Amino acid sequence: MEIITEDTKDIVIISDIIFNRNYNKPLIHQLIESYRTIGRQGTKAQKTRGEVKGSGKKPWKQKGTGKARAGSFKSPIWRSGGVTFASKNKIYNKKINKKMFRNALKSIFSKLIKEKRLILVKEFTISKPKTKILIEKLKKYLSKKIMIITTFIDQNLFLASRNLYNIKIKNSININPIYLINANIIIVTVNAIKHIEEILK
Repeated sequence: MEIITEDTKDIVIISDIIFNRNYNKPLIHQLIESYRTIGRQGTKAQKTRGEVKGSGKKPWKQKGTGKARAGSFKSPIWRSGGVTFASKNKIYNKKINKKMFRNALKSIFSKLIKEKRLILVKEFTISKPKTKILIEKLKKYLSKKIMIITTFIDQNLFLASRNLYNIKIKNSININPIYLINANIIIVTVNAIKHIEEILK
């Protein structure tokens, strides 16, 4: 499969097996759900009667007081007692294996290329850490959500982009599929796409 770089008009050969796949919606849905659940904290927790601080002593004798029977100060029916069906910390993470992850990314990249949302460039750098310079470089795409993928995140590029909410800078070894799907334009360097191809083999 051939793809032409935007800046130098060079022809780059990329693998059909990786970048020319059918869109597998169920698999991609699983991958996205897996990434979203990682962000859930699951920190809600309540104490059972066994976990509430306090004495286990019987409050009063069983008979002869005229009061209802009571076995513990920590009973759920008492104020400051435990909770009957207490909520506990929960891990929401959904496991997705390496093969599924790779196939989902192959499907996403194939769709991006078919929709002409992936733009290949020889390299992407700026001379100074200035937001103004980056905006000028990306002026024809500024109305869209942009993701830039390189093999190494240049310090100037990182500093220039951190105040721009619609621009994400990622390296080729740490690609977030949610950012990939949400971005309107993906700018990838030649070295980065070759690295991605190597990872997804």
